[in-house]
Amino acid sequence: MSIVAIIGAGPLGGALAHTLAGRSRIAEVRLIDPEARVAEGKALDIQQSSPIEQFSTRVTSATTLAAAAGADAIVLADLLSGGEISGEPGLAVLRQIARLETSSPLLFAGGAQRELMTRAIGELHLAPARLAGSAPLGLESAVRAVAAALIDASPMDLSIGIAGVPPRDAVIGWDAATAFHRPIADVLAPHHLAAISSRLPALWPPSPYTLASAAARVAEAFAAGTRRRFTCFAAIDVAGAGRGLIAAVPVEIVKGKIGRILEPALSRHERTAFENGLG
Repeated sequence: MSIVAIIGAGPLGGALAHTLAGRSRIAEVRLIDPEARVAEGKALDIQQSSPIEQFSTRVTSATTLAAAAGADAIVLADLLSGGEISGEPGLAVLRQIARLETSSPLLFAGGAQRELMTRAIGELHLAPARLAGSAPLGLESAVRAVAAALIDASPMDLSIGIAGVPPRDAVIGWDAATAFHRPIADVLAPHHLAAISSRLPALWPPSPYTLASAAARVAEAFAAGTRRRFTCFAAIDVAGAGRGLIAAVPVEIVKGKIGRILEPALSRHERTAFENGLG
């Protein structure tokens, strides 16, 4: 039985619980927040929608981090009375999770948790392969939606990757991007590509629903493994920039951890911008 524990029942955590439940690929979603009545109410509301939406996932609530023990994936989202889990409060949450003696992978669902991932590795010595941040996948989705609107197409027909450190130092891999399985430059003029690139900082961070959709896919991958590749925040080693640097890169996820970090598909010019942004 697969279990995903979500820390935080704020807008992101609630949207993630609903998205995961609706996909019906996880047996149980545990929504954890000190605000017991609100978390319980959200969990109950989602559960009561199951006959209409026809999903079988069980949605429960809890008030203590101990409820995350034994989960196949633990997701850090946003607390009702504190917002997105980050900074010193976020580090305190991670310390409590570390004391649970669990080897569960940790998924950072928010857009402001990159520094927390860095501190989790550097200060708490958590294994880098256990950590991933799914917000870049949401940014990638936003870029595809904007590009698809320009050519009056479905975002599903486009393949566009990003890499680096959003919002200012993210790079869109236009050279490898495709539309209808053709180079995207065949259907989008250079000035359109440049315009989308210039809008990239304004698309960060993605909205809670987009972040939740991205986190749901990665959480499922951590819980059961997958053959898909995702663009996530992950720890990479960069010559001259240090070890454990957190950046958006393509990853392969096996059950319980990141299996492999892949090289972003970038042109020489795009790779230079990517590497400069890591410095």
